[in-house]
Amino acid sequence: MPRSSDTIFALSSGRLPSGVALVRVSGRDARQAALSLAGVVPPARVARYAALRHPESGDLLDRALVLFFPGPRSATGEDLVELHLHGGPAVVAAVLGALGELPGFRPALPGEYTRRAHANGKMDLAEVEGLADLIAAESEAQRRQALAQSAGALSRAVAGWRERLIRALALVEATIDFSDEADVPEDLTGPALNETRLLRAELAAAIADAARGERVRDGLAIAIAGPPNAGKSTLLNRLAGREAAIVSAIPGTTRDVLEVHLQLAGQAVTLIDTAGLRETDDVVEAEGVRRARARAAAADLVLWLSDTGAPPPDDLPGALVVRTKVDAGTQDGAGEGDGFAISAITGEGLEELIAEIERRAASLGGGEPALVTRARQRHALAEALAELDLALSIASGDEDLLAEHLRLAARALDQVVGRVDVEDVLDALFRTFCIGK
Repeated sequence: MPRSSDTIFALSSGRLPSGVALVRVSGRDARQAALSLAGVVPPARVARYAALRHPESGDLLDRALVLFFPGPRSATGEDLVELHLHGGPAVVAAVLGALGELPGFRPALPGEYTRRAHANGKMDLAEVEGLADLIAAESEAQRRQALAQSAGALSRAVAGWRERLIRALALVEATIDFSDEADVPEDLTGPALNETRLLRAELAAAIADAARGERVRDGLAIAIAGPPNAGKSTLLNRLAGREAAIVSAIPGTTRDVLEVHLQLAGQAVTLIDTAGLRETDDVVEAEGVRRARARAAAADLVLWLSDTGAPPPDDLPGALVVRTKVDAGTQDGAGEGDGFAISAITGEGLEELIAEIERRAASLGGGEPALVTRARQRHALAEALAELDLALSIASGDEDLLAEHLRLAARALDQVVGRVDVEDVLDALFRTFCIGK
């Protein structure tokens, strides 16, 4: 079984070959890695150019930069050595092989560097989640949001809320413990409740904005819906810039949900092509229609396509109406209130439609990065909010129960940053990290 006391090593840079490859060694024997391969431990945070040799045979492995970061002032909180190698696969393999022969050294597990940083107090759970999102970010909005999260935006907010909550709790407990003392003010519960009301409002605002944060993190879902042969697959191909969907004049060609990922207005977007909505006796097509309705209902935005100008069904309120096939000469275009008129074949009206989609995408996920970006964080804050609501409902004179609800609210806030009850979350989270991070 891997042990936390082992000294770990891994390639921490990108895919090989590359100009430079970064190998990191972390643990109590990290200094030994520098001594064994380079023959020297450089001064702290000073790069030293050295020849790396196999510790047994003395064969030259590479000429590299060696850096030493003594714990706890390192990325992991432990002694950390960095080897900046030439980025050839054979070079990296030789250095990793030599490190693996040192006693007490082993390859790092996925996410193990970050897990050690968390265990040593260098990062809390919210910052770790932000780092995971930053690594996975594909759009500008995702990058900005993840960068704020990994830099501690939510952590600082939670710390402030918790500090205020503890002050309110202290006032209530002073009322309980020192109510008979002459030098203690009579009404300490009143200021505590006032602070609780302010905290409740701030938590409620953060939770209300969580949907935007989760939407940016997961990407916006835009469903293309409509009756058969309305031009849905043709529009998907046009927006994607490639032949992603099969286009046919035969009704019911699209029977399953097809997804294409792209970026619009700096947002990660998933375009969803769905089966044509109609009544059918075909069992397979009927299942496709059911799935189409479900995906459209759950999407952030629905484009309702029709070549006749038919309105969307009642179960798709707020759909963006798009009249298609204007190049066929069967209609004169959209009148006032009719939405957009386009031809996915000639491109007529597409520029205006794309501009409207980008405007809506920006409004759905734009603005300053949201504080709350994951369902786990939202649930923990909702738990704290529920405890504050219970605290505010306590009748005067029942300070013991009031204090208990304030304590439970503080415990819920602790869950956001990983102070309590998060081992199962940690296990699942770090498995998503790559080796070397």
